Amino acid sequence: MKLCPHFLNQNWIAVMQKFQLYINGQFENGAAQFDSINPATGEIWAKMPEARTDEVNRAVDAAEQAFYNASWAGLTATQRGKLLYKLADLVEQAAPRLAALETTDTGKIIRETSSQIAYVAEYYRYYAGLADKLEGSLIPVDKPDMQAWLVREPVGVVAAIVPWNSQLFLSAVKLGPALAAGCTVILKASEEAPAPLLEFAKLIDEAGFPAGVVNVITGFGPECGAVLSAHPKVAHIAFTGGPETAKHIVRNSAENLAKVSLELGGKSPFIVFADTDMNSALNAQIAAIFAATGQSCVAGSRLLIEASIKDEFLQRLSERVQRIKMGLPDDMQTEYGPLCTLKQREKIQQVVQHSIEQGAKLITGGQVCAGAGYYYPPTILDCTGVPDAQSIHTELFGPVLSVDTFNTEAEAIQKANSTPYGLASGVFTSNLNRAHRMTRAIRAGIVWLNTYRVVSPLAPFGGYGLSGHGREGGLSAALEYTTTKTVWLRMSDQPIDDPFIMR
Repeated sequence: MKLCPHFLNQNWIAVMQKFQLYINGQFENGAAQFDSINPATGEIWAKMPEARTDEVNRAVDAAEQAFYNASWAGLTATQRGKLLYKLADLVEQAAPRLAALETTDTGKIIRETSSQIAYVAEYYRYYAGLADKLEGSLIPVDKPDMQAWLVREPVGVVAAIVPWNSQLFLSAVKLGPALAAGCTVILKASEEAPAPLLEFAKLIDEAGFPAGVVNVITGFGPECGAVLSAHPKVAHIAFTGGPETAKHIVRNSAENLAKVSLELGGKSPFIVFADTDMNSALNAQIAAIFAATGQSCVAGSRLLIEASIKDEFLQRLSERVQRIKMGLPDDMQTEYGPLCTLKQREKIQQVVQHSIEQGAKLITGGQVCAGAGYYYPPTILDCTGVPDAQSIHTELFGPVLSVDTFNTEAEAIQKANSTPYGLASGVFTSNLNRAHRMTRAIRAGIVWLNTYRVVSPLAPFGGYGLSGHGREGGLSAALEYTTTKTVWLRMSDQPIDDPFIMR
C-alpha cells in the first residue's frame, strides 16, 4: 500500500465550527451537544447539536404548519421549481466548502466528495424541472353522463432519514422529489457525521424556502429517530441505512400507518465471465469495492468469477490493490481514506478473522493499519469452497472483497441470488445474449453491464428483499411523494332518481 504525501489546505476545514439545528426557519443550538470525530486522526474536531423529543416535535409541527400555509401550499409547481433551481445554484457554489466538511467529518477522500457534491446540484435541477410535470390524467370512464379525472397531490409531511455516507447525495434524492411534489420535510442527519447537512441548511435558508418547509436536525436513534419515525403527523418516511434500523422504523410507523420507503444495504454480486475485457473488469471491481473505502450500499463485495480465469484475475487484482494510494483524505492525491468509525473497523476485523478461521484464504490486507485514524487496508478473501464464510453473507460496509467461482451461467445466477439482499449487481461479459439472460435472472434493483457504480438523476434506484422497497431517482421518486385523488363530475341535467343504486 502506497502512502500519499500530505498537504493541508486550511481553507477547507472549519475547525470547531459551530453547527446548529434548523427548525422553522431558525438556527438553534439543540438540547445538548456531542463530539464529532475526524476519522483520519481519531480526534474531536467539532461539537454537534443534539435534537431530542422537544426539537423533533417542533420540527414536525413546523413542517405540518408549512404544508398548509399559503406561503408554500399556495405556490404553483413552477414556483416550487424555481426555488429548487436556486438551491441547485447555491449547492454548486458551496461545493468546495461542503466537500471539505464531508471529508473532515466522514473521512471520505476530497477528490470524491468534490465531484459528488458538484453532481448533487444536478439532482436538484432535475427535480426543479420536473415539479410542474407531475400531471394528473383524464379517465375515460364507461358512463356517458359522467366525467372523471385524477389529481396528483403531495403526500404531506416527510421524514427523510439519511446515513453518514454520501449524505448530501442521499438527501438530494429524497429532498428534491419531495419538494418538487409539494411536501414539507424534516431531514435527519446521521449523528455519526452530521456536519455537511447542518451546513447545507444554510443554503435552504438562503434559497428562500418558507419557514418550516425544510427542517434539518440530528440526534441519536433511540430518541431523535424513534420520535420522528413514530410521529403521527409524519405521512411518509424515506430512510436510507441498514435493515435492522429499517425494521425499527417500520415498527415505529405502524401505529400511524405512515408510508415508508426504504433504501437499504446489500451484498451485491460482481460477476465476471471468461469472455470479458479483463482490464475493464479489474478497474470496475476496484471501483465497486474499494472506492469510498467500501462504505457504499451498492458495494460489489462478492466477486463471482468464472473458474478458468480466477487465478489470473486475482493475481492482477492483488497487484493493482497494492498500488492504491492510502493517505489523508484531504489530499487530492489520496485514493483511499479511513473508515468513518472505530466501531465499524472493529466489526470488519472481527468478520475477516472469523472468515479466515472458517477456511477463507487471505489474499491481501486483513490487518488493522498502524497509526492514527480508522484505517483498514483493502482486503481480498478467497472463499472458494467455503460457502458459509461469514464475509460472503454479511454486509460489512467496508473494503472487504469475498471471492467465489462458478463454472456455468446457471451456477453464477444461483450464487448471485443466494442472499436475501437485492440492491445492485454487476455483470462483465462480451456476449450480448448472455448479458440479457443475466439481466432477467438476477434479483436486484440495479444491474450494471460492463460497468459499475454509475448513477443519474433520471434513473430510478432501489432494491429487492432486505435491500428495501420504493425507488429514488427519476420520475419514480417524485411519484413516491404524491398521492392521487379521483374526482367525479355528473354532467347530466336530469335529477338523480333512485338513491339506492350504485351509479
